This record gives sequence, structure tokens and C-alpha cells, in this order.
Amino acid sequence: MRATALIRAAYNGRVTTLPQLRSDGPFHLRRMRTDGPSATVGIIGAMSAPLGGDRLTLDITAEDRAELEVTTAAATLALRGPTAEAATYDVRLTAGEHASLRWRPQPLISAAGSNLHQTYTVELAATSRLILREEQLLGRADEEPGHLVTRIVVRFAGRPLLDQQTAYGAPEPGWDGPAVLDGHRATGQLLVVDPRLDALREPVLLGNGATDGCAVLAPLAGGPALLATAVAPTTSAVRELLDEAHALALAG
Repeated sequence: MRATALIRAAYNGRVTTLPQLRSDGPFHLRRMRTDGPSATVGIIGAMSAPLGGDRLTLDITAEDRAELEVTTAAATLALRGPTAEAATYDVRLTAGEHASLRWRPQPLISAAGSNLHQTYTVELAATSRLILREEQLLGRADEEPGHLVTRIVVRFAGRPLLDQQTAYGAPEPGWDGPAVLDGHRATGQLLVVDPRLDALREPVLLGNGATDGCAVLAPLAGGPALLATAVAPTTSAVRELLDEAHALALAG
């Protein structure tokens, strides 16, 4: 299956509108009720996806001064498909001058036998703000995960800010070892980019240690940005760690 869904948010001088909202394939886009000038779009899965061989794309743009939040109604479940070829899931995020873009989906579950390559490609203007949050659960109850490769590429004001790739599950070497997940099955990241941030700070370790999970909140060298990375036994524990990191980032 090949599918591309489009979301475009624009500011009309008073509130954020959604002049383009195009559903496709497994992506059913729904405008959510909100208070204030921002707009929220919920993504509802219309069919099982991604499966092996699928080519899925979400193209999301917040134009100048628009305020947009995008979320999903349920977890995304990567499953074994009719072919062993990897599925691709590309999320493209663009924010214009003085725009605010928040990407906050439910977790991605890598089921046994699945093979998924997920990529975030982010373009930010010098005065735009971004919250990008992702969570992954590696395998359902009592099963090994599939093969999951995820990459985040961010450009801020035309310059590289972040280019990071992680890979989990066989045949990746050492993915479950002490240097990566240390036996945990849930992981997640939170990227906060905001020109108002005080990003000149030391890294902060969050959590109770290796058994219950932990997170690190650290500044990025290329711009006013903080990145939190968390590992834990469950997605609920990862979510709590990322919530704590988010609060700490905004408090700074």
C-alpha cells in the first residue's frame, strides 16, 4: 500500500485554520474541537498498517504564525506483512516563522515479525517552536520485537540541528545490551525546540535507576533545543519520564 496524508495549518489573523486536510490509506484525519487560537488534528487508523512493504507518508505543515497540534487516537501497530520487505513510515514536519507545531502520537508497537523504517524529517524556521514526542514498545506481551529502525533529521533556520538513528530487534547487534536498552522494552524521545529556551545547561538524569527506567535531558549544540531520551520497562513509565523532562524543559 502507498498512502500520503496532508495537513496544512494557516493563521488568518485571528485563529489557526486548516485549509488542507487530506486523508489517505490508513490515515483518517479529523479536526478536533479546541479552545483558543490553535488547531488540533487527530489521526484515526482506518486499517491495519504499517505492514511489510507499505509506503506511508504524513506531510504536516504549520505556516507562519499558525499553532498546530497533531496526535493519534490509538497506538500504531507494526505487523508482519505479505512480504519481508521493510515498511516505511515517513513523517514530514514543517513550521514557518513564529509557528508552533506539536507532534504527540500514541506509542508505536513493534510486533514480532514486523520490519519498519520510520523517519522524521523536520524543517524549522528561526522563530518557530516544536515539540516532537515519540514512544516505542518493542514487542507485545511475551513476544520478541520486530525490526525497527527510526531516524530523526531536524534542520533549524537552514542549519542541521539533529540527525539521529536508532535500531532495535534482530538482526541489529547489541540492541538489548547494557549500552542501549539494558533489557527494557519501552523507549521514547522528546525534542523541544524554542527560541525562548535557556538551552545553555548541563544534562540532567531523571528516574530511579536501571530497574525502573531513566531518562536524560540534554541541550543540543546547534540551536535553542533540548532532547530527552528515556528507557523503561513499560510505555507508561516512559511517558512519566518524558512528562517530567517536558516540565523541566519548560521551567528552564
